[in-house]
Amino acid sequence: MALTTRPFRSVLYIPGSKERALDKARTLPVDAIIFDLEDAVAVDEKKAAREMLAHTLRTADYGPRTRIVRINGLDTAWGSEDLAALAGAGADAILLPKVGSPSDLDVAGTLAPDQPLWAMMETPKGILNAAEIAAHPRLQGMVMGTNDLAKDLRSRSRAALTTSLQLCLLAARAHGLVIVDGVYNAFKDEDGLRAECAEGRGLGFDGKTLIHPAQIAAANEVFAPSEAEIDLARRQIAAYDEASAAGQGVAVVDGAIVENLHVATARATLAQADAIAELERAT
Repeated sequence: MALTTRPFRSVLYIPGSKERALDKARTLPVDAIIFDLEDAVAVDEKKAAREMLAHTLRTADYGPRTRIVRINGLDTAWGSEDLAALAGAGADAILLPKVGSPSDLDVAGTLAPDQPLWAMMETPKGILNAAEIAAHPRLQGMVMGTNDLAKDLRSRSRAALTTSLQLCLLAARAHGLVIVDGVYNAFKDEDGLRAECAEGRGLGFDGKTLIHPAQIAAANEVFAPSEAEIDLARRQIAAYDEASAAGQGVAVVDGAIVENLHVATARATLAQADAIAELERAT
């Protein structure tokens, strides 16, 4: 499945040091997994976690789930060794924390020349350089690190992050990248999670990063086309095709004009629904 159609509704962080969590992740209905060697792993467990995760990725079957490894920063004592150990271990991508400029990706690209890269967007510098980062030829995706970003901005609300979220979305869409929203910390608050997922989807994100398996179902539902959206897409395509056959440039569905740009969106909706169905059949 091409990256442009592959679903990323739910992207679950899994600690790279927890063998039980690594095993359980093989059965969870997530679209993607971020195996975390950075924040989720204590300093004295970094080396052991790296070795265990490398072995797990080489031997365990995670099915169709996209496998992303977040390494420690390349400016830390562990980052370069993480990259060397995991770049050839079967991960679909390496996620670099706190990317501030394209030069950070240049370093990783030199150390792992064949490994697709993703970037954590979680610092003021990174946000201001989002367009240049997104243009990097090795980059395939962006992950919003809203907790770290809020800390650096000294902000106390999600609303304060809106500009940062939109700048990264613009950059990602300009360069055809996947982009997923930050985490929702209150994992027992499903109503709050659903509301934030709905906001993220409305902004244009492909999905949401998650910190607990209990959040998966809500993210999968909110970031998937609804039956009503699928039905509307089919009717828009049919009406436009009929209008085109009659020599007309527009159609009308439910009292609204349908032009070719609406048809493109409708076809993308159906393609997304098909991709989700294909993924769920294989999970």
